[in-house]
Amino acid sequence: MRQRPFVLPSDPHAPFPPAGSAMRDPDGLLAIGGDLSRPRLLNAYRHGIFPWFSAGQPPLWWSPDPRMVFPTDQVRLSTRFRRGLKRCAWRVRADTCFEQVITACARSPRPGQQGTWITSGMRQAYIDLHRQGDAHSVEVFEGDALVGGIYGVAIGRMFFGESMFSGRSGGSKVALAALASRLRAWGWPLIDAQVENDHLHSLGGALMPREDFLGQVARLVDLASPEGPWTDRFGVLDAVSLSQVSAP
Repeated sequence: MRQRPFVLPSDPHAPFPPAGSAMRDPDGLLAIGGDLSRPRLLNAYRHGIFPWFSAGQPPLWWSPDPRMVFPTDQVRLSTRFRRGLKRCAWRVRADTCFEQVITACARSPRPGQQGTWITSGMRQAYIDLHRQGDAHSVEVFEGDALVGGIYGVAIGRMFFGESMFSGRSGGSKVALAALASRLRAWGWPLIDAQVENDHLHSLGGALMPREDFLGQVARLVDLASPEGPWTDRFGVLDAVSLSQVSAP
């Protein structure tokens, strides 16, 4: 394990060091510097690496061990929550308001955090990825009001989740469950959730050793998948249909 993070060169196409060489303390810190250009970001995700840093810091690149993931057939909603969904009129779509979703994620308070890691530069980088067809959002609506969502990066048949938010109680849960439902139907087995927390565990998240995760990513990112916006492919999903998702 490295004693200090690798300093990235200015060339956005320069390779990252092997993810398995990341530091143990802090867990998963691999590299520092570089930029948030499309080539650099896609190269990072392809190798199980993601950026995470605060305003005023240079880009920090991470690959923690173990990794938090959601098998797409194991997202769980509580019995009480599923009962409420049976009376829910929410509808779920994809890629119709990506900028609203990432902005809402940036503004959502996080327990134990001051401010947001979704800086203006980070926000713009993922908006650019979305415009190139690499980043996607899943959005939950109550009428015309956006009440929840999730966004992340898709490469091949691997989805790298970045952040989610709730504008109404349970909005992020519906977004995650809807995303998992569609990905499972498309033959995508895994959602990267990056770093563990109790909330993700409660929804069916599981820890995967980094070596296993990197092996899965290497295989999945090379599988063919339709490119471009997900709006038509995803369609419209009624939240009530998610009431069949099993309880923990």
